[in-house]
Amino acid sequence: MNPLKKLASQTAVYGLSQIVGRFVNYLLVPLHTALFDTADFGINTLMYSYVTFFNVLLTYGMETAFFRFSQKHDNPNQVYSTALTSIISTSLFFGMLFGVFSPQIANYINVPQHPEYVIYFTAVIALDAISAVPFAYLRQQNKALKFAIIKNINIFTNILLNLYFLVLCPYVYKTQYGMLLPLYDGHLDVGYIFKANLIASIITIPLLAKEIFAIRNASFNKTLWRQMLVYGLPLMIVGFAGMINETLDRIIISYVYTDVQEGLRATGIYGANYKLSILMSLFIQAFRYAAEPFFFNHTKDNDKRHIYATVMNYFTLICLGLFLLVTLYIDVFKHFINERYWEGLNVVPILLLANMFLGIYYNLSIWYKLSDNTNKGALISTIGAVITVLANLALVPIWGYTGSAWATLICYVSMAVICYVMGAKYYPIPYQVTRLLSYIGFALVLFFAIRMVNLPNGWLSHLLNGVLIALFGAITLFAERKNKIA
Repeated sequence: MNPLKKLASQTAVYGLSQIVGRFVNYLLVPLHTALFDTADFGINTLMYSYVTFFNVLLTYGMETAFFRFSQKHDNPNQVYSTALTSIISTSLFFGMLFGVFSPQIANYINVPQHPEYVIYFTAVIALDAISAVPFAYLRQQNKALKFAIIKNINIFTNILLNLYFLVLCPYVYKTQYGMLLPLYDGHLDVGYIFKANLIASIITIPLLAKEIFAIRNASFNKTLWRQMLVYGLPLMIVGFAGMINETLDRIIISYVYTDVQEGLRATGIYGANYKLSILMSLFIQAFRYAAEPFFFNHTKDNDKRHIYATVMNYFTLICLGLFLLVTLYIDVFKHFINERYWEGLNVVPILLLANMFLGIYYNLSIWYKLSDNTNKGALISTIGAVITVLANLALVPIWGYTGSAWATLICYVSMAVICYVMGAKYYPIPYQVTRLLSYIGFALVLFFAIRMVNLPNGWLSHLLNGVLIALFGAITLFAERKNKIA
């Protein structure tokens, strides 16, 4: 099968499941922003920002180490067993430690009255870390359908529980049957969003029982474990620095403001508008699920570097199409959040471009994984993290949360450039940089042109926007017509 078509088909399986599930989950955003004020939604945004850091910390590069060592080790089952045993042990230790110190942690992150939030998320983080390696095993075995089914069960369970806690329970509680509601105390708060997430994470574990108990068929190899740590720990630094780049802006916003409530309000507005870049994020996530094993599986192909370069072209075109779709139809997409959050719509185009460059960086980063130079990846991500921190501290006091959006874009563009320059030295891939830049420039010209025309919202503007998006797709695909993989 054509390698590009195989990658596209697997991305479609991962992507369709993620898009359907996540999009339905995304429909909770209007509910959350309608029920909770900007400060409460800021708490929600802040808590999930912390979670992303610990998700990286507790997997410490073992997913990618599993892919790499399964490909070159003579006993892939032992690689899997070693990785999963390690993750289970460290996750249980983390759960106990943070459970004991939950009151102190809650006070430190500005929610001192809710230590239960810390307990909920400690359990979520530990359970998600344990499930990460079995999910990686499904990807490595090309069991995309089972992967997608379990992921969607988790997502839809979370959605249904949100509806139960936030819609059904408040209604039923006012009736004579109110005392019969399990897990509901009659006081609506964002904690029920976290509780729903926890229950969904618990349900995921038995669904992966077959993969988890597969470790009984192979032993834990201490020597192999050390080798995997040497390979994986730099990737943890990469991931941790990546989370600084992706989520630290929301944490910085909450702390820069001297008024805690005003900081949470700004965080909530920024976090809600960040969700309008969901289509870009979904595509990049789906692509990553399919691309990492795909890239590793083609390391022995003679034309592998041409394959990687061609993948970059098509990836960038899809991202630019999504950028135009969301920005040109922002008057439609904005209705997914409550109008009290619309003051932050100006950050959406910036964040879409930022996420696109993040995806470009993910494509470029394959060189240090294939050449076993993960320490170089750690260096690039660390540089990106420093840029994120400095840019946020410089721009947020001046422009508020808009400064965070620009800091995110600056960071990801810088990382992509650095990664490309270093990759050209250590693992050269013939990326068509001039062509890629022309595609990006073309999309930006269309975006600014329609902003300058400034037609009133209506069928005429929607028609014109659709024509421009179709024009972009037709011209760029025509330009790519000879850029194929046999």
